[in-house]
Amino acid sequence: MSNLEDYNARLSDIQAIPDEETREPGIPVDVFLQEAENLHYWSLDDAAALAVVGITTDTINDLPVRAGACREAQSIWNKDYRSQQEAQKQWAEQAPEAYAFRDDLLASLRFAYRKDDALLSRVNAISEGSSHADMIQDLNDISVLGREYPAPLTAIGFDLAQLDLAATRADELADLLAEANGDKSDPNYSKTIRDKAYTHLKALVDEIREAGKYVFRKDKNRLKGYSSEYWRKQNRKTSNDNSEATE
Repeated sequence: MSNLEDYNARLSDIQAIPDEETREPGIPVDVFLQEAENLHYWSLDDAAALAVVGITTDTINDLPVRAGACREAQSIWNKDYRSQQEAQKQWAEQAPEAYAFRDDLLASLRFAYRKDDALLSRVNAISEGSSHADMIQDLNDISVLGREYPAPLTAIGFDLAQLDLAATRADELADLLAEANGDKSDPNYSKTIRDKAYTHLKALVDEIREAGKYVFRKDKNRLKGYSSEYWRKQNRKTSNDNSEATE
């Protein structure tokens, strides 16, 4: 099956993993996925011996399915995370211009409505608040107020098309801010699913490794296939660093 098919086939199992049991990857995900694939082929050669302790061929063949699901979950999270980063970059570029546009519109409304206390009060109410969300709402409120009372604006030579632009920018900026904050295509949800998919795979990897270490505890040649090459390298590096430090 493809990674997507594996993902769809196991999604309900992945989602069912309790949050308190969900683990973040302890090693790079691509490395762990490759180790899981390696373990699949290694343990297939030992299927008869592993079956004695309850690790069946079906259990072993579930490894690539879980790995495929985890690989797809990782890809989805990467896509959503990159989308959020791009939205944050665009927001940083567009926000200053949007604030300046809002301030310029407010200045025009204040001047146009300067002789009408009721309208001026509404303009002042619009200008309250300083958050990004306030600025976006301001643009929409300015558009609504200006269209409702266009005559004073026309009298000062104000371009009424700016009101339509304000409404359009409010919609666009609201979507962009939601993406930048992760409220749309939430990367936090994608990450949670990725972590659960990793946990789902790791549970089986640990189970097979534990069985292999027991079965082949007296056979170093087969035993080596049931531990993480990544952690062996890390441990060797730590040992070498410690040796150099003591010399």
